[in-house]
Amino acid sequence: MKFLIFGGSVFLSRHVAEVALARGHKVVCLSRGDSGAPPKGAHHIVADRSEETDPRAGTWTGLASHEWDAVIDVARTPSWVETALAALKGQVAHWTFVSTINVYSDLSVAGGTPKDTPLHEPAPGDLDDSGDSTAYGRNKVACEQAVQREMEGRCLIARPGLIAGPGDPSGRYTYWPERLSRGGRVLVPEPADAPTQLIDVRDLAEWLVTKAEERATGTFDTVRPAMPFHQFLEETAAAVAELAPDGREDAPPVRFVWADPDELLALDVRPWSGPRSLPLWLPDPEYAGMRARDVSATLAAGLALRPLAETARDTLRWISEGSGTRKAGLTWSEEQDVLSSLNDPV
Repeated sequence: MKFLIFGGSVFLSRHVAEVALARGHKVVCLSRGDSGAPPKGAHHIVADRSEETDPRAGTWTGLASHEWDAVIDVARTPSWVETALAALKGQVAHWTFVSTINVYSDLSVAGGTPKDTPLHEPAPGDLDDSGDSTAYGRNKVACEQAVQREMEGRCLIARPGLIAGPGDPSGRYTYWPERLSRGGRVLVPEPADAPTQLIDVRDLAEWLVTKAEERATGTFDTVRPAMPFHQFLEETAAAVAELAPDGREDAPPVRFVWADPDELLALDVRPWSGPRSLPLWLPDPEYAGMRARDVSATLAAGLALRPLAETARDTLRWISEGSGTRKAGLTWSEEQDVLSSLNDPV
């Protein structure tokens, strides 16, 4: 098969390209090239979608001169998706659009599915998502609807939650294998049984390529089934303890220090991601359903999941090789300050 992948050099789109190449497909990746080259074996077309806005000119003319078995797009900008569709819809057999669970306007109820969870209104154009918490989701809704409109009966929409694993640029899951490998007192947010969901980027990439090969259709939430946060931490801690990266061979045993959410917020510990955060923590009840989507339909559609322990070990190896830098979480000194403020006994 002949795949056109928008991106191909970073995280999910790169893993998708690697999977397609490993299965013997011909892969063309289109990106600006700012983040490096795609995997060896892929043909790289350097183009900036923010500049290539005429679907009947430039790079699009060349792409439209070919027939494509599959397109996989991870864009977040509606005009980019609309331009690509205008240029290529007649030349593409199947189109996969990777969206997000942020398209949902109400994530307060656990166990939701794409069929029963309302969406945000689509963006009326390309919204700036730097200052509007709903703009990212609204942009993605507009992208989804453009794909569904132009590729009716020939498209698949994937809505991942948190994507984890080697190459993760966000640092959200990355924080936990790195921190737990150091051992000692580890600050964690209550409640211990809060549901937690993520997906290994490699599992998602394998599934996306498989669905493209099958020309599958539909809309799916693509995360693993939820597990209690304490189980998530325990499995991650046990996995990374087996690796003992250089300098951590004698790390003390992990001791979880469970802290009240209100106390953490009062001490300026932030939820979910970014500096001074406890990643994956979502104390606001309006996000309860973001941590516990019903993915039975996705599993029935063939999503295969590796053990969380494998994701933890491979993520820590990636960090230990110097490939990744932490972009989320508390620094060591910040964590110690918070623990001291909580009067946790050593």
